Amino acid sequence: MEPEEKNPESKYGEPRKFDPTFKGPIYNRGCTDILCCILFILALLGYFAVGILAWSQGDPRKVIYPTDSKGQFCGQVGSPLEKKPLLFYFNIMKCASPLVLLEFQCPTTQICVERCPDKFMTLLKALQNEEDREYYKQFCKEGVDMRKRAPEILKDGLCPSILTPSKNFTRRCLPALETLKGGVVVVGNETTFRDDYAGENINATDLLEASKKSNAVVEARAVAMRIFEDYTQSWHWILLGLVIAMLVSLIFILLLRCLAGVMVWVMIIMVIIVIGYGIFHCYMQYASLKGQAGSDVTIKDLGLQTDFSVYLQIQQTWLAFMIILCIVEAVIILLLIFLRKRLLIAIALIKEASKAIGHVMSSLFYPLLTFALLFLVIAYWAITAVFLSTSSEPVYKVFNTTECMYSRDTCKPETFNSSNVTTECPDAECLFAFYGGETLYHKYLILFQFYNLFLFFWCANFVTALGQVTLAGAFASYYWAFKKPDDIPAYPVFNSLGRALRYHTGSLAFGSLILAIVQVIRVILEYLDQKLKGAQNKCAKFLLSCLKCCFWCLEKCIKFLNRNAYIMVAIYGKNFCTSAKDAFFLLMRNIVRVAVLDKVTDFLLFLGKLLVVGIVGICSFFFFTGKIKIVEDAAPSLNYYWVPILTVVFGAYLIAHGFFSVYAMCVDTLFLCFLEDLERNDGTADRPYFMPERLLSILKKSNEGVKTVD
Repeated sequence: MEPEEKNPESKYGEPRKFDPTFKGPIYNRGCTDILCCILFILALLGYFAVGILAWSQGDPRKVIYPTDSKGQFCGQVGSPLEKKPLLFYFNIMKCASPLVLLEFQCPTTQICVERCPDKFMTLLKALQNEEDREYYKQFCKEGVDMRKRAPEILKDGLCPSILTPSKNFTRRCLPALETLKGGVVVVGNETTFRDDYAGENINATDLLEASKKSNAVVEARAVAMRIFEDYTQSWHWILLGLVIAMLVSLIFILLLRCLAGVMVWVMIIMVIIVIGYGIFHCYMQYASLKGQAGSDVTIKDLGLQTDFSVYLQIQQTWLAFMIILCIVEAVIILLLIFLRKRLLIAIALIKEASKAIGHVMSSLFYPLLTFALLFLVIAYWAITAVFLSTSSEPVYKVFNTTECMYSRDTCKPETFNSSNVTTECPDAECLFAFYGGETLYHKYLILFQFYNLFLFFWCANFVTALGQVTLAGAFASYYWAFKKPDDIPAYPVFNSLGRALRYHTGSLAFGSLILAIVQVIRVILEYLDQKLKGAQNKCAKFLLSCLKCCFWCLEKCIKFLNRNAYIMVAIYGKNFCTSAKDAFFLLMRNIVRVAVLDKVTDFLLFLGKLLVVGIVGICSFFFFTGKIKIVEDAAPSLNYYWVPILTVVFGAYLIAHGFFSVYAMCVDTLFLCFLEDLERNDGTADRPYFMPERLLSILKKSNEGVKTVD
């Protein structure tokens, strides 16, 4: 048993030996993982090729403008339809067909119009006088002769048989329906109206169902358009909120630099107060809705609503918010109680990290470069995805009202009138159906989208890895400087970035590739889960849930290993696999210290992020809801006030994460350097420690009872 006690770490490799020449990050190093570097460069060239191909084939106008039956864009600037931005349906009742949901197209003639009809009118009535004839003509096809008789016009499908009052909804003319008390549906104050040509009465309720079907595909677009409108109204306020979040984060970092111990306790207390206020606000809203008509409706009964503010008018929503915040508050308080002894150790490490950042101030601004690079990656991915999804061609199909053997066959509008289809099926029309294509490019379009997604994950992970290696190299230069700050090399961040790009692009690409593969598999599992939601196979759904859980855990483990591997790459300049092995063995040889310190410091820094997000989120909530009287008039009028609030909150978290990630990387780097310092040195005059004595005394307490390497 004695040999095991002397060297219990032997199965995790030999401890580092004393090296008098070691002075921190090695400068004389060679290129690592060259093969993966070449693969990454080739993948990027392929990515650019896919982007160029998508941009040459795609047409984003298909997303922006509605399309008529000829495949033309309504309201497109510079086209003959520039002054006709709205889409009009000849017979909205046909949109009740199940084909709408199968083919994403209403089987009726659609034309671009300047405005929607605002009154009831039939074709028979319109042909009786000149004024009505001219009004009706704007809702007919181009070149129609209104002097013809109604049966002849309707036979050729040149005009709709009836007009109903309509409103512009996502650039489409949909019936102006209203639901009165008692559930009575009216359109233009009428519950029924008569189609003189068809000789039948049409119920407004039936029209409502047809309108819903026609709108099934564009409902999500309607919400998106409202959200986009809110962004156009509030983007400058959102930008101001993000600037405030950046300033608050920077102030916290600077205060941590000067008053680390005090600020940590301030963060803890403030987080508890902010969440407590959230619980109080939710309770007050819950209590104020008590007794109000309709406030006792459940979220399940309410169903999915596009106007999300409706949910805030029921008690159950605020009760759910209050329960969630209470759970978060309880978890944080319990963690603080159980970790109270370890907090002092973590605070000491944060203090040392504050000193390191104080001597390497340029590290605070490095996240701006990371944000810029990530923005480029996200923008390139999003633009390429849009162009790929709109790089299909218009497909036309035969639509008819009676039985026809050619029904739903593809057709060409240019030659349709001279084909056999019109002879055998006189009422058939060749209408635009959807965007698609049968070329080799269109067949492999889904692979291009998959490649776009995979390269997005790879590039995003590479940018993150580059930031981690750069900061690790800079902070390692600080730690291994015996006389601080005299021995710290000039421009540590810039030098570290240069070493990472010159020597270790392959290693960064290797680690990023492993993580990207796992993330893509998780996306595929999520896609399969959505497909199996309606399935009855319980075994398949259980297996899929287990796989999702396993790959989630795998992703977290890989991120942890990558992070520590990058620190070793930054210090020693070895390849990724060797660095990952060295980091893992070093941590396992000091597993007690890792368990004590690593997650405690992460938890404290997470509380700092929560505090920044909470302060900015509460301020934005009061501003955008008009609850601050001083600036009440300045608050923009919005469809959904939660749109800018959530944007500011999400952006504030990213900004706070960017600034606090510098602290997190600093703590992790100093911690690994500390472990190596304990193995390399013993504190004697010949082998002095590089860490301050105060930090050494506190950190050694975390390993009481565990024999250190002599």
